[in-house]
Amino acid sequence: MLRSVLYDWGGLNVWLFHAINDVHGHWLDAFMRLGTTLGGHANFPLYLAIAALIGWFVTSRSSKKSNQAAVWLGVLTVFSVAYVLDGWLLGWLKPYLDFPRPPLALPMGDVIVVGQLELHHSLPSGHASFAMLIAASFWPLLGKPRRILMGLFVLWVGLSRISLGAHFPADVAAGFLSSLVLVLLMRFLLKRWV
Repeated sequence: MLRSVLYDWGGLNVWLFHAINDVHGHWLDAFMRLGTTLGGHANFPLYLAIAALIGWFVTSRSSKKSNQAAVWLGVLTVFSVAYVLDGWLLGWLKPYLDFPRPPLALPMGDVIVVGQLELHHSLPSGHASFAMLIAASFWPLLGKPRRILMGLFVLWVGLSRISLGAHFPADVAAGFLSSLVLVLLMRFLLKRWV
């Protein structure tokens, strides 16, 4: 009963999966592969380095250097610590829950898989989690146009995981939620500590 409500959403999880996964084309598949690539945890060092360089550049040109530097340092700290904690949490949750991925959970031939075939450890989606981790961590630095772009990035990564046949929508939602809670908790603790 609990799984039916929290994960299956009364059949909506599978219906949404098919609504997204059944639509394919050369350009769409390439676009979704790019979303998945950009949302991979392995990109953390690159994203951290780019953010640190931008932070250094912005703070070195600012008239309020100490305030800007503190904000950037706080964001980079939240991003880094939350990344480590997120990796630990996913490393524990995925094998513990061991939810099947769509190709294993659905009848053979019902899932279009683009890329590597994966069968286990579906919940939560690590790519969706990392995309939300990036957005939530850097949110305080972004104005409205960039927040919209960041929101679109998170949505793109999440949709890509469903489109490529790697995750159900519930896995993506769980990934988003786990990282959002983690970043908000880190931000709260950092404010209390500072």
